[in-house]
Amino acid sequence: MRSANLLNDFAFKYVFGEDCKEANDALKSLLTVFLERKVNHVVVKNSEIVKDYSKMKSPRLDLLVEFDDRTMVDLEMQLRQTKDNLPIRFSYYLARLHGSQELEGKYYGELKETIVLVFFNVNLIDNNRMCNTFTLRNEEGLSFVEESQDRMKLRTIEMAKLDINKPLEDMNEQEKMIYYFLNCHKGMDDSKIKVMIESDGVIQMLEKRVETISDDGWKKIIEDFRKLHENEERMERQLELEELQKVKEEVRKLQEGAQKAQEEAQKAQEEARKEQEEARKAKEEARKAKEEARKAQEEARKAIQEAEKSMKI
Repeated sequence: MRSANLLNDFAFKYVFGEDCKEANDALKSLLTVFLERKVNHVVVKNSEIVKDYSKMKSPRLDLLVEFDDRTMVDLEMQLRQTKDNLPIRFSYYLARLHGSQELEGKYYGELKETIVLVFFNVNLIDNNRMCNTFTLRNEEGLSFVEESQDRMKLRTIEMAKLDINKPLEDMNEQEKMIYYFLNCHKGMDDSKIKVMIESDGVIQMLEKRVETISDDGWKKIIEDFRKLHENEERMERQLELEELQKVKEEVRKLQEGAQKAQEEAQKAQEEARKEQEEARKAKEEARKAKEEARKAQEEARKAIQEAEKSMKI
């Protein structure tokens, strides 16, 4: 079993993005199959990414492709879910790509179509479709602009949804290519791969590209790139730990604040209780004073009565 694996995004972008006829033909086949449109001419705008990977700060690579009608496609291979929300990230990529067009002195109607084409090896979208296209629509599915004028598209390919046990003769072109991506490292050891290599012209073309990354030199590059991924994962875990620490600190501060508030509430409650007690005592003293005043008044009345009686005698 060979080492080449198109789920490694560097190998993926080498196969389709190198500045050579074979890679360009493979790229046109890929775009024709997954964009479901005839692609006659494409240019990779950043093919240099496959020449000096050692200077990369991040293993996230993209292929920026321009068609002969100036349609721009950002081609991504994403193996796993990450801390950064993937749907939000690729929505940003689409907006950034669309907004990168030069419009000075032009009409908005001259904007060219931009597409972000993403291959996932995870399930993100809650339906049974392996391929989904997203555009600007309202809650009822009404397009914001006419379909022919919709120039921003996000096209997702969820490879994990492929039924790998499906008979080869029942697979469509998209399913065959995805199956090849997932299993090309098995080579002729896989019966379906063997049949496709022997009978499918597009797969034969891809196989020739894959064979160029099966020697020892490419094994080292793939291994180095794997280490870049591992480093990224460590950085993400560190970010997660830092974020968790921040959350814990915020919780601690909130708990301290809640404790202080509770203590202040208890103090206020105690003061209110004391005030109520003092008010009760004052009320009781007032009642006693009133009772004493009543008694004094009663005694004075009796004294007057006695005095009146004495005077009559």
